Amino acid sequence: MARAAWRGAPRTPTVAAMHLYRSALLRFADDGSALYDEDGLLATAPDERGVQRVVAAGPWQALAARHAGQPVTHWPGRLIAPGFVDLHIHYPQTDVIGSPADGLLPWLETYTFPHESRFADPAYAAGVARFFLDELARNGVTTALAFATSHPGSVDALMAEARARRLRLIGGKVLQDRHSPDGVRDQTEQSLIDTEALIHRWHGVDRLGYAITPRFAPTSTPAQLAGAGEIAARHPGVWIQSHVAENVDEIRWARELFPAARSYLGVYGDCGLLRERAIYAHCIHLDDADRALMRETGAAAAVSPTSNLFLGSGFFDYAAADRAGMAYGLASDVGGGTSFSPFRTMLAAYYVGREGQTKAGVSLSPEQLWWQHTAGAARALGLEGVVGNLQPGCEADFVVLNPAATPLLARRTQAASSLAELLFALIVLGDDRLVERTVIA
Repeated sequence: MARAAWRGAPRTPTVAAMHLYRSALLRFADDGSALYDEDGLLATAPDERGVQRVVAAGPWQALAARHAGQPVTHWPGRLIAPGFVDLHIHYPQTDVIGSPADGLLPWLETYTFPHESRFADPAYAAGVARFFLDELARNGVTTALAFATSHPGSVDALMAEARARRLRLIGGKVLQDRHSPDGVRDQTEQSLIDTEALIHRWHGVDRLGYAITPRFAPTSTPAQLAGAGEIAARHPGVWIQSHVAENVDEIRWARELFPAARSYLGVYGDCGLLRERAIYAHCIHLDDADRALMRETGAAAAVSPTSNLFLGSGFFDYAAADRAGMAYGLASDVGGGTSFSPFRTMLAAYYVGREGQTKAGVSLSPEQLWWQHTAGAARALGLEGVVGNLQPGCEADFVVLNPAATPLLARRTQAASSLAELLFALIVLGDDRLVERTVIA
């Protein structure tokens, strides 16, 4: 996304308030390869909006002399890494995580819809928003693309809390005007009016962004989806988020409801909802034509492995996605997903890659997994060079990790003989205890 689309476009950081951090340092090159300094320097300074940006990153020995006299925070034995980017998460489902069900549709009917009806109460929504953002920070997530509920106040609660914390957060009011119970079902015309009003209220304010948010095609009438597409055309800078091709029963239902569409994904394309900054969760049961459509339109997939495993939905086909050249990144999908932790998500993605939808499967490297949850997810969002990395010019959202956070982690990471071994040990053995601190720009 062009930076000028954000109110108060960032300018060059000033050196007057520069701060240096010394620790092991992880970041990514433009091609997605990992860059690692065992003794690294990260220099940050505020821009004219007060947002901390990376001024320099690299080996301490090579860079320290040119920044002499600046205050230094030294974290020996720690690893500074980019803050994690969660491409798909439901903040109202925080309290239904870990609920048993036979599959996606029964899970929605039994747990999700009844609970989301409670977000008509602004005080309740605000309380959940505070806890939700606490959990993101505790797990090292510094940017998220989040669903609210169908209640406009649920968006206000999340955005207000995120703004107070100066977070980079994108969210939106759910659109669902049919096949939904009382309490969460909205009215077509009013839902579109509310969406446009929320865009004007929140999009581009500080570090916030808005996402037009149909829950999924079966719970929106053609009129609501068409209206969402018209809003998207009027606001090319906003995001779009929804679900597609997650579950075979859901796909069958979508085909019955939209018989003229070439595919489930095609429903969104027919309504003008496929483009850059459009993120579709799951994308498990796509065909090659669908994947080509994703690539051609610039839409991206939010791969949600813990959710897909938990609900028995299937496996994202990494090999087919790579052949098609479609963009993707990792997501927790809480509360269908089973953890806020990016480490749990990366480990589940490793399992999914090995299982895959091809006989050979794909063995994702630790560096690839980490990239998918940081710089790769930022690229999918259209925020490459803004978040998800620690290269000069990026907003300085980062985590400080303690590789010795548990006795087993300490033992295993001490024996690591390469960056791949170190990162994989953190992925396999890590959880929120690994995140010593989360620093917001």
